[in-house]
Amino acid sequence: MEASSSLWGGLNSGIVLSLLAVVWTMLWQALQGLQLHHFFGRHSRRLTRHLASILDPDLTVTVAEYDGGRMRRSDAYKEAKAYLERATREARGSGGVRHLRAEPDKDPDRVLLSMDDDEEITDEFRGAVVTWRACTAPQREDTGLAYYWRGGAPRERRSYKLFFAERHRDLVLGEYLTHVRRQGRAVMVQNRQRKLFTNISGDGSWDSDGVWSHVVFEHPKTFATLAMDPAKKKEVMDDLDAFRNGKDYYARVGKAWKRGYLLYGPPGTGKSTMIAAMANHLDYDVYDIELTSVRTNTDLRKLFIETTSKSIIVIEDIDCSLDLTSKRKKKKKKKKKEKEEADKKDGKEEDKEKEDDKAGGSKVTLSGVLNFIDGLWSACGGERIIVFTTNHVEKLDPALIRRGRMDKHIEMSYCCVESFKFLAKVYLDVDDHPRFGAVAALLREVEMTPADVVENMTPKGPSEDADSCLAALVEALEKAKEDALMAKKKKAEGKKEKAGAADDTTTE
Repeated sequence: MEASSSLWGGLNSGIVLSLLAVVWTMLWQALQGLQLHHFFGRHSRRLTRHLASILDPDLTVTVAEYDGGRMRRSDAYKEAKAYLERATREARGSGGVRHLRAEPDKDPDRVLLSMDDDEEITDEFRGAVVTWRACTAPQREDTGLAYYWRGGAPRERRSYKLFFAERHRDLVLGEYLTHVRRQGRAVMVQNRQRKLFTNISGDGSWDSDGVWSHVVFEHPKTFATLAMDPAKKKEVMDDLDAFRNGKDYYARVGKAWKRGYLLYGPPGTGKSTMIAAMANHLDYDVYDIELTSVRTNTDLRKLFIETTSKSIIVIEDIDCSLDLTSKRKKKKKKKKKEKEEADKKDGKEEDKEKEDDKAGGSKVTLSGVLNFIDGLWSACGGERIIVFTTNHVEKLDPALIRRGRMDKHIEMSYCCVESFKFLAKVYLDVDDHPRFGAVAALLREVEMTPADVVENMTPKGPSEDADSCLAALVEALEKAKEDALMAKKKKAEGKKEKAGAADDTTTE
C-alpha cells in the first residue's frame, strides 16, 4: 500500500512537472513573440530621453547640406547659410562670434564671413532666443553616392543645428523658419555673383561646391559687341527673352522649362563668345561640361541634378567629345567586334578592360546624352538653357539635334559685310571709310571668320590708324583670295590627273 502511494505520488509529481514545462514553454514562446528586448529597449529609450530633456530642455532642428540621398544641395541649407552670414556680420561687432570663415565677396576688396565649424550664434525673433550651431561630421562610407562621387574619399557632412526652448515650439517651427528662408533668399539675391562652373577638379584656387568647381564669371562679351548679322542677333535676343519670361507658357503646355540651342559653324566664328553674350543678357550662371571627363551616364545625370535654375549648361565641340556621330553604328560595331575577337585570340581582353578602367575612359552613351537633354531627369528644376557647339554639324546624330532637343539652330557663319561694318565701328570707331568698298567686295568672294577680320584690322601699335588697319585687312583678304584660287586650281589639276590615270588604265 505504501509502495502504491509512493508510486502514485511520483506520478503526480511527474505530471505536474510536465505540465509546468509545457506551460513554461508556451509562456516563453509567447514572451518571445512579444519581443521583450524591444519592449524594454523602447521604454529605456523613453526614460533616457526624459532624463535628457531634464538636463537639456532645448528642442533641435537640423538643416542638412544635402537632401534626397545627397542627390542635390538643399535649398534650405543655402538659405540658412546666407541668413547666418548676415547675422554673423551683425554679431561680429559685439564680439558674438570668435571663429569665422572668409569667402569671396561680390566686392573684390571684401570677403563674406560665416561661422566656422562648431561655432555658435544666437538670434532673437519676437521675444524667442534661439541658437544656431555650424556642425561637421565625417561622411559614413556606406552612404553610396557620397563615397562614390568623391572617388573613395568620403565628404564631410555639414549641417546647421537650431536649438530653442519647448515653449517657443510653435513660433519657431511655424514662423521663424519661414522668416529665415525668406531673408536668406533675399541675401542670396543681394550677394549673388554669376559663376562659371566646370566638372573638372581644380587646384587650390578653385572653390569646390559639390561635384562642380567654379570661378566668378567675368566675361565682357555682350550682344552690343557681338559681331553678327543685326537681324539674326535680334532674333536670338527675342528668343532668349521669350524663354526667360515663359514660365507660365511652359507650365500651360506641360513642358519642362528648358530650351536647347545648337551653335554650329567653322572655328573662329564666335560660338563661345555667343554663349558669353547669352549669359550676360540673361544674367545666368554657366556650367561648362567637359564630357570626356564624365565616366558614366549616372555621372552625367548627377551633374545635371546639381545645376541650378537660371543657368546655361554648355557642351562645346560635342562632335569631338564622344562618339555621337551618325556613322558610328555600322563602322564602330564592326571594328569593335573584330577587335574583341582579336583580343580573345591574344588573351588580352581582360588586361585591356583593366587598363580602360584605370585610365578612367568615358562610358557616356548617346542614350545617356539624350536623356540628359530631355529625359525625365531634365525636368528636375527649371529655367535652364542647354547649348551644344560644333564645327561639323553634319557629323552629329540626327536624334541628338532634332527639334525638341536642340530647339533652335544658330549658324555662326563667316564674316559678312554688315558684320564687318559693325566690327569697324567697335574696334576702329569709324562708320565709313574709302576702303569699305574694297573690303566689302572681297568679303563677297572670300570666306574669313570674324576672329580673323578682327585680328587683321586691330592696331598693332600707337602709330597705326584706321586707314592702315583697313589697308592691312584688304591685303589679308587679297592674299586669302589668291590662296583660295590656288587651292581650287590644284584641286582641279588633281582631278584631271586622276581622270587621266583612269583613262590610261582603261586603255591598257
